[in-house]
Amino acid sequence: MARQSLVTKVGEADINLLRIFRSVVESGGLSAAETELNIGRSTISKYLSNLEIRLGLKLCNRGPGGFSLTEDGSKVLAAADRLLLSVSDFQAEVNEIKQDLVGRIHVALFDQCASNPDSHLARSIRTFNLLAPDVQIELSLEPPNVIEARLISGDVDVGILAEHRVSKSLNYVPIYTENMYLFCGQGHPFFDRDQASLTLDDIRATRYAGISVNSPNLHVGQTLKLRRAAKVQSEHALSILILSGRYLGFLPDHLTKSFVEQGQMKMLLPEQLNYRATFSAVNRRSPEPNRITHAFLQTLVNEHSR
Repeated sequence: MARQSLVTKVGEADINLLRIFRSVVESGGLSAAETELNIGRSTISKYLSNLEIRLGLKLCNRGPGGFSLTEDGSKVLAAADRLLLSVSDFQAEVNEIKQDLVGRIHVALFDQCASNPDSHLARSIRTFNLLAPDVQIELSLEPPNVIEARLISGDVDVGILAEHRVSKSLNYVPIYTENMYLFCGQGHPFFDRDQASLTLDDIRATRYAGISVNSPNLHVGQTLKLRRAAKVQSEHALSILILSGRYLGFLPDHLTKSFVEQGQMKMLLPEQLNYRATFSAVNRRSPEPNRITHAFLQTLVNEHSR
């Protein structure tokens, strides 16, 4: 009866319970969710129990053995994600009618941009927050292929990533660039070698680490016929491999500046081995972006054209 009651009538209390359930899963357990939800562990446990009673299902295991989802819990989580996304979309559509910028926007970006002097994302967020203080911003770092997939599915509203093999389902607006160079770390055989004696064949004969997903980095590595001995999905991971002194890899000059100044990294054949990546603000073509997404996109363009 409890399960039938919830299916036939979902109220605000049920939605709040589902939000708490999702937060606990995303946090990895009740203890970790206390800070996120700003409520005590015993209260969180009570809410989960209430949800299980409403659904007539056991959603998770919680106790001394740790937190884990049951099979039913995983299915309910997926359904809850869809429901909560629909609620958010409904709020956005109503706000379209009310002409109020209230709701949520999810922005996903690929890796390191905070140190790029040409990237004004932080300034854009400041301007947007002043324009729409009641809009909640969710910011995440994800691989380019994941960002594109989530944009197309509607899970992400705006993506910021390097242009490469653009999708016909997405709109791309260039906003900034970054310069990429080949680096090695301290301890690598090329670190103390005279650059004049270094050749492209030497580069091809050593270990190269590259980004494995659809990206300019992948294309450049393949074009130069570099021998990839390690693959990553982020520039942060790539930096660690280069700092090990065992791999070469392309990184942006703004990210490596401090490493170079501290003598931990060295640029190799900069005149020959470099490329420029163009980063774009991306959104899906259909349906048309809501007013919140449109306002954020416009803010990005305005701040980067100043």
